[in-house]
Amino acid sequence: MRADRVRDPWPVWPDGFTAGERERRAALVLSALAGLRPTTLIRAAAEAPTASACVGLVARGALGTDEDRRFVRLLRAERIQATIDRCGARTIVWDDPEYPPQLRQIHDPPFLLYVRGGRLPEASHAVAIVGARRCTDLARELARAMGRGLAAAGVTVVSGAARGVDAASHEGALDAGGPTVAVLGGGIDATYPASSRGLFGRIRERGALVSEYPPGVPARAFRFPARNRIVAGLCRAAVVVEGEKESGSLITGSHALEFGREVFAVPAALNNPLSFAPLKLIRDGATMIRGAEDLLEELGLEPGSGGRRAELTLAELAALRALTGPTLPEHVARELRIGLADALTLLMELEMRGFVRTVGGRFEATLAATMATTG
Repeated sequence: MRADRVRDPWPVWPDGFTAGERERRAALVLSALAGLRPTTLIRAAAEAPTASACVGLVARGALGTDEDRRFVRLLRAERIQATIDRCGARTIVWDDPEYPPQLRQIHDPPFLLYVRGGRLPEASHAVAIVGARRCTDLARELARAMGRGLAAAGVTVVSGAARGVDAASHEGALDAGGPTVAVLGGGIDATYPASSRGLFGRIRERGALVSEYPPGVPARAFRFPARNRIVAGLCRAAVVVEGEKESGSLITGSHALEFGREVFAVPAALNNPLSFAPLKLIRDGATMIRGAEDLLEELGLEPGSGGRRAELTLAELAALRALTGPTLPEHVARELRIGLADALTLLMELEMRGFVRTVGGRFEATLAATMATTG
């Protein structure tokens, strides 16, 4: 559902704020100051309508923190630019033609973006998928399936490259050969989390990495809520798959509702703390979906070639249908009237193909199995 809320216009950066070489250089310096939040800086820009004028306010102690004032005297745009060049990034400022028009419609739009990779997508061709870092196996499978389905339908998947749901959605898009965009909570050189460095490289090749921050800025918790507004702002719609109270996924979904984007949520069990974010968003106006097929239908998209059904033998289908929950292999052997060794071989082959997983010595079907055996 799209949230239609009456609001006053949000402030935007003055035309000319980053126009010309002098202002672009000043913008680099402003982006490196840790104490300047977007809300504070955009209000100051109403009175100091250029990046260099805002740098002057910081230098005089009229804007930012004492630490910002000390740093602004030491920072040199040339050094920042050198680090940008070394990591293969480029900058997009407010006055650039490449600046995404959909970000001009959100509150606290970034005045500068660092990008590694290709062009950023149009809003009509981008959907965000976000969720819990410590997610359930089912949520991870759902995110991967939705990422794959969106990419196969020609849509760019946008997320935050965090562990769990975010990473799975990026991986699903990449599996389908589609583009994906990761918005980072630290510097554009993308060093956090370390376990995702390989994923960062794949995203850069197929899509883009985006950040408000220059190379070397560490990822910190206070930067992630600001990152989430960009995730929501870049897209026509956002999907939330699991998230606790006060989680980043809830913040992203709330931003999307606030920005008038379509919002979808996958519900979970009521007694699961990770159900808080999707259930709250559904109560606030988000549309409930069950998975990739629902999402594509709601968005009016046709499934692409990435939705090809898996080929399963009759024995494999029978084994999967015997898994009504975490199931002992002995039960499968009895249901199929085969020996235990044959049942174990069958289940292990299905596990290698991603249709089955083991849970404490028992076997259960994955989302991929459900998709392959229904409809």
